[in-house]
Amino acid sequence: MTVWGVAVFVEPGRASTDQNVSGPHAPDDGRPGARPQGIPEGIAHASESGADAVNITIDDGPDPRWTPQVLDVLEEHGVKATFCMVGPHAKAHPGLVRKVVAAGHRLCDHTMSHDTAMDKKPVAYQEQQILDAKKLIEDAAGEGAKVEYYRAPGGAFTPDSRRIAAAHGMRPLGWNVDTKDFEKPGTAAIVAAVKRELGNGPTVLFHDGGGNRSQTVEALDQVLDWLEEQGRPTGFPVRTASDTP
Repeated sequence: MTVWGVAVFVEPGRASTDQNVSGPHAPDDGRPGARPQGIPEGIAHASESGADAVNITIDDGPDPRWTPQVLDVLEEHGVKATFCMVGPHAKAHPGLVRKVVAAGHRLCDHTMSHDTAMDKKPVAYQEQQILDAKKLIEDAAGEGAKVEYYRAPGGAFTPDSRRIAAAHGMRPLGWNVDTKDFEKPGTAAIVAAVKRELGNGPTVLFHDGGGNRSQTVEALDQVLDWLEEQGRPTGFPVRTASDTP
């Protein structure tokens, strides 16, 4: 378990179902720029690539040791993924952020400090965590790259955090398969979790940050081999379509 600032890195499982229901867009909050259209506030699980597709998502980076290895595995398999980045990490490693974007992957806001108790904090705090991280990630990416999703640390979504994300063009993004790779249970256990839980839905949670991710790199390679054998394509999570778990 790694502690950064006030945040303890824990991914306790799928976001609670009471946060998975789309609601009406809130009015524009007055911040500069055109308000994005068509981004639901409901938490995304489905894939843009259809019912059989699997969404690979990578959390807590970028990390100078492990992100390049994850990128190599994805490239070897011809798979695109969604990288949920912590703002200060993106600022510290802009070259990695640009490499992620250049490879055709998508960016996701995973807040400033990965505070898994965000759902118990004031709205102003949630907004700062989300929007400050979005800016740092986009600044690191450069060349007009956009953060397209928001994932609450530990699934700690609130109606307010979902509203803030959607109002700034980011689809709230959950997961259906928690590989538990953060706990380093062994490569075989990570792969088994994917095979066991993929019936829950298409979005799979891996990590490239927060410690030694060698098991994740090995497991990701094996999972992608297995998906290919199963004839399961990969894709990005939906952004504009209505979605329920």
